[in-house]
Amino acid sequence: MHNRFLAVIWLICCALFSLQAAAQQGKLTGGAQIQHPDWFKNSFLDIASDVDEAAAAGRHVILFMYLNECPYCARMADENFANAPYTPFIRENFDVIEINIRGDREVAFDAETSVTEKELARLLKVRYTPTILFLNKENQTVLRLNGYRSVPAFKHALDYVQQQAYLNTSLSRFIEQRQDTPVYRFRDHPMLRQISDLQSAAERPLAVLFEDRSCDACDDLHDGHLRDPKTLKILENFTLVRLDANADDPIVDPTGNPSTPRAFAEQLGLTYRPGIVLFDRGKEISRIDGLLYSYHFQEMLRYVGERHYEQYPNSFYDYLNVRTAEILESGKNIDLSK
Repeated sequence: MHNRFLAVIWLICCALFSLQAAAQQGKLTGGAQIQHPDWFKNSFLDIASDVDEAAAAGRHVILFMYLNECPYCARMADENFANAPYTPFIRENFDVIEINIRGDREVAFDAETSVTEKELARLLKVRYTPTILFLNKENQTVLRLNGYRSVPAFKHALDYVQQQAYLNTSLSRFIEQRQDTPVYRFRDHPMLRQISDLQSAAERPLAVLFEDRSCDACDDLHDGHLRDPKTLKILENFTLVRLDANADDPIVDPTGNPSTPRAFAEQLGLTYRPGIVLFDRGKEISRIDGLLYSYHFQEMLRYVGERHYEQYPNSFYDYLNVRTAEILESGKNIDLSK
């Protein structure tokens, strides 16, 4: 009788412990439901046919690659498509087609490729959401934007494609040539190192920050992430170097090749300012090529700076999924929108 009583007490204690653990589970918040404008093209997802139809009307196709509950996608759809000052310009010059990177709809991308949305995302190496692909009349990508862009920055991209400037120049040169008045003046930061020979700093994690005078988001970086104590603590793992992406001064890249900041940025295919490319032991590991809020920004830095990429070499998101689960199980909350 005594043993049975003890057993009942044990079961009650276990149940209470389980309820307490469940109550202590952290919450993941900050996701946002996307509202795509109703004027996005009602496509049958035969992309080659869509491209032919657009080309006949003198238009380009935009593939809006998104993920449900992605705060960056929701912001991009709202600010840059639905309610932008240039929304009529987009509707006149582009056909926009939405692609869910985890979707199961069948997409005929070209005569040889018919796959699901998520398979297409893998084929196109989509690692960020949103990813914006601009297609020309040959169904080729002429510009790729990884991640959210500000309203002014996205207008530059739209003009670049609509004017077919991609035939003659890069997006960064296009912006530089058309913008007479700087929108950003380079700011100092105590962690920034002045190093022209990047190979000399390549044995430890290296963060190369690319800015230029057309960067309308650079002040936000300095006023936000670069003032956050948690971010600054993680950045202690790095050598942080800033390059003017439009400069032609001689540098040595992390692999030892002579270059310039402009040529290096173009070699990397970096279209975002402020872009941060993360190296370790002379090799690019990952990059911040679009707006990231604090959690994703800090975890991207931690992925490289603490060398978690060695355990999760295939994808940052393999690491992030494990990291997120650990934080939530510890009872801490995560807000993706700040």
